[in-house]
Amino acid sequence: MNRRDFLVAIAMTASGPAAAGLPADPVVLVHGLWMTGIESGLLRSRLREDYGFDPRQYSYPTVQLGIGDNMRRLHDFIAAVPGDRLHVVGHSLGGLLALQALSHYPDPRPGRVVCLGSPLRGSAAARAMASLPFGADILGATMREAVLNGGLADYHGSREVGVIAGTFGMGLGAVIEDLPKPNDGTVAVEETRLPGIRDHLEVAVSHTGLLVSPLVASQTAYFLRHGEFARA
Repeated sequence: MNRRDFLVAIAMTASGPAAAGLPADPVVLVHGLWMTGIESGLLRSRLREDYGFDPRQYSYPTVQLGIGDNMRRLHDFIAAVPGDRLHVVGHSLGGLLALQALSHYPDPRPGRVVCLGSPLRGSAAARAMASLPFGADILGATMREAVLNGGLADYHGSREVGVIAGTFGMGLGAVIEDLPKPNDGTVAVEETRLPGIRDHLEVAVSHTGLLVSPLVASQTAYFLRHGEFARA
């Protein structure tokens, strides 16, 4: 099966209830460090137009507030989203924040989580930056508290979690000698692997490319529908 046929096959099995005229499941998107959510626009459009979801962008201050405040804010945002089911997709730091928030403030509705290039087990790139003058301040409170201490040890939440890791190492990692390979240019694949997650997939895209890749969008939709990634 070639790449185009593979994408078509995923689309057919990930289109979901909206294709049958049923209400679309909401998906809360959580952006990463120093971002605003604007950069997730193409992913939101694909989830809506191609796969029948109802994406909602959550934006938060990644530098000024710590992990505790941002967890509570994300919980309040999620709780205000209507729907019988609810999914969450987090990019980079956003995936780690999502898992932390849902673990501390569980939402009773069924749904799944997809993390895109999230440093769930810590970040060599962040540690390297924190070692520079003013580096820790530039990273901000949430990154310092959630990532520099090693991230999560494992996952025990009730929601199935899928992780997509990039392997095209173009980005900050190019100037960090000890960033493990393979990596997406910012986060190493091994930093995205977490005991307790449901499925893990590697895709040949960069850290930012995770947000614009049609394959990543289709695999995200497939996991939200089926609780696993599609394999050719």
